[in-house]
Order: sequence, then structure tokens, then C-alpha cells
Amino acid sequence: VNLFYGPWQMEPSDKAKTAYKLVCLGEEEKVIGCHLIGMASDEVLQGFGVAMKMGATKADFDACVAIHPTAGEELVTMAPWGLKKNPSPP
Repeated sequence: VNLFYGPWQMEPSDKAKTAYKLVCLGEEEKVIGCHLIGMASDEVLQGFGVAMKMGATKADFDACVAIHPTAGEELVTMAPWGLKKNPSPP
């Protein structure tokens, strides 16, 4: 969830939530999809669309320096696939 407020002055509890997801394919984790929901997602998606057209991989995204504070930094600071374990059911 993005915590950047940008030009919108509001209380944290009033801010609309965002959700970002990268869709990767194969062992090289080629990025074949990018799902974004939330404020300014249209602006963020444009740049990442170019990266995907150029054949970017998850490693390319990981190697990118995150611009802070921005919503787009969420896509280049995601944990590598498989590192987070699903919690065990109670």
C-alpha cells in the first residue's frame, strides 16, 4: 500500500488504498503484466509499460533505484517471489 500523499492533503485514514502486482513468466521472471489500482495509477503505468515492452525482468525492476516518496517505488521494491511464506492456518 502506497503511503505517498503527493499534492493531495488528507489524513492517512482518508487516503484511498492502492494495490500493485507484477506478473512474471518463467525462470527469468520476464515481466508480462503490471496490475495497478489506485490514485495516479495511470501515470505510473505509462513508464512501466515501456519497460515491459523492452523485455524487462523482475531482476531489472529490482535493480532500479526507487524514487521516494512516490507510488511507483512500490513496483521496484517488491520482495522477490517465494521469499515470503504463506502463514499457516490456525
